[in-house]
Amino acid sequence: MITAMALGMTAAATLPAMALVELNVNKGNVEPLPIAITDFQGGDALGAQISEIVSADLKRSGLFAPIDKSAFIEKIANPDATPRFDDWKVINAQALVTGSVGKEADGRIRAQYRLWDTFAGQQMSGEQFFANDANTRRVAHIIADAIYERLTGEKGYFDTRVVFIDELGAKNARRKRLAIMDQDGANVRYLSDGKSIVLTPRFSPNRQEITYMSYESGQPRVYLLQIETGQRELVGNFPGMTFAPRFSPDGQKVIMSLLRDDGNSNIFAMDLRSRSTTRLTNSTAIDTSPSYSPDGSQVVFTSDRGGRAQIYVMGADGSGQNRISFGDGVYSTPVWSPRGDLIAFTKQTGGEFQIGVMKTDGSGERILSTGFQQEGPTWAPNGRVLMFFRDSAGGPKLVSVDLTGRNEQPIPTANFASDPAWSPLLE
Repeated sequence: MITAMALGMTAAATLPAMALVELNVNKGNVEPLPIAITDFQGGDALGAQISEIVSADLKRSGLFAPIDKSAFIEKIANPDATPRFDDWKVINAQALVTGSVGKEADGRIRAQYRLWDTFAGQQMSGEQFFANDANTRRVAHIIADAIYERLTGEKGYFDTRVVFIDELGAKNARRKRLAIMDQDGANVRYLSDGKSIVLTPRFSPNRQEITYMSYESGQPRVYLLQIETGQRELVGNFPGMTFAPRFSPDGQKVIMSLLRDDGNSNIFAMDLRSRSTTRLTNSTAIDTSPSYSPDGSQVVFTSDRGGRAQIYVMGADGSGQNRISFGDGVYSTPVWSPRGDLIAFTKQTGGEFQIGVMKTDGSGERILSTGFQQEGPTWAPNGRVLMFFRDSAGGPKLVSVDLTGRNEQPIPTANFASDPAWSPLLE
């Protein structure tokens, strides 16, 4: 458990009040903000470790440019004291982070930070956190989230996890394990033993639970897994094959496609309390990859009812089915942004695979990434970043890209990795 409390503001009283620094993330081209992140005082190597995690999180977002520590003029001895702002302005540090870390009498870690606007000469925010040793990295991610939010006005996404498929071995005999890690690739933990093929894990929006597919019975079945306890249950023993399960925004339903003997698949929703199932589409085509809008009122899915797979939107009860994509190529894996404003998708055209976004009416299509065999976008909980997987050098690896398409980052994993799904912010 992590607890937090605000630190009192301090400021240089002799300096005139000025507008505090901020980043407008809604502009088309955002220049990364130069920021100085000092080593947190105390705790020996722990302070430097927390500082490095905060710096790496902010840099990876593409919105911040951490300044090399070798350029620092002032050496922070007391992170609670007002810095010498002129020393930081000289190196163009528009924002400055100072902090400390130590051990409480009860064994808990206490970490605190202060965020300063160097040109206005003011403290912008400050908090301290108490946590056990196992949550040291989480504390750093939470601090990075707080800094991100104060400077951009948007929620951060660093204190999150990603569930994915870990792949190991030759391509024709690959072992696939369900795995989970921090969003930066740290703290990998395996949730299955690799004896059965597992696919398409997806997070519940309001608790640490996932739904996924497993072939352990010889054909794909949908399961629920409690991440912390390991408790697992079968969602339903449906005739035919089940694919692409996802939770509803309230976590009370799972929506999926079911394949019948005639080769057609339709979309069904199951109430997890009553286990009653409602059929939402009834076509002679392949309807698959459903994803709810964040308010639960609509569902986006793909269907080849028009001759090739395109993106459709319908009401959560199956009403008003309406095609929204009309571009060249084949569309798949649509997923609604948690902000509700965009739909991400995979598009295959001209021998290439593309990751893109469009507005919820199908307008404004933008391609963010193009490559060989890349697919499966998943949204960060703030709706600003996507993660997907791309085949390269013998197997798939995870990649993230922001909505500008200019900040593409590899996500480190020990083995090949596919089918990522981003968690909500941790609690």
